[in-house]
Amino acid sequence: MKEDLKTGTTTIGLICKDGIVLAADKRASAGYLVAEKKMDKILPITDDIAVTTAGSVSDVQMLLKLIKAQIKLVSYRRNKDLTVKEATNLLASMVYSAVRRPSMVPSITGFLVGGQDPEGFHLYEVGIAGSIIKSVDYKAAGSGMEFALGVLESSYTKDLPLKEAIKLAVKAVNTAIQRDIASGNGIDVVTITKEGQRRVLEKEINTNILI
Repeated sequence: MKEDLKTGTTTIGLICKDGIVLAADKRASAGYLVAEKKMDKILPITDDIAVTTAGSVSDVQMLLKLIKAQIKLVSYRRNKDLTVKEATNLLASMVYSAVRRPSMVPSITGFLVGGQDPEGFHLYEVGIAGSIIKSVDYKAAGSGMEFALGVLESSYTKDLPLKEAIKLAVKAVNTAIQRDIASGNGIDVVTITKEGQRRVLEKEINTNILI
């Protein structure tokens, strides 16, 4: 096909004073079609690690099944939990292998990985080719990332308390939703703190237009 259906999204992750905040919109798109209005794009892979997802839904779902199983297997063999860096390396190697496997339909997936381990809180970006970029502040991914990054760039500080970090994450995703047609329909926010992983916001946006 000369023109492939493109998918879009807006996902962000940021490190704040109290932990990690992950946020994403809820729209799954296929070209100009809104394929799903209630898509969950922030998913746990362990009790202390979660990922935001972007790309082909089928590839994302398969990779998440594989990474969860692999993490459990490696943790069982070693008799200890993997660090966030180790889990990210495993996921990145799967993304790298998938995108280079000969196929009629290319595998396109991208992830932001946020979590905690004995070394602290960590945020990584796993690119569509399997690259790994560690962040010390914030990351954004997807078709709405430029709009979200503008908000984060102007308002982010490392000493943000958790409540303010959540507000900033929501503002960043909402800004992207206003301008990016592939992002929309709602916002999800997940936090990872010393108290654990928690979904703190799951908000749908009413897009019905009355004439």
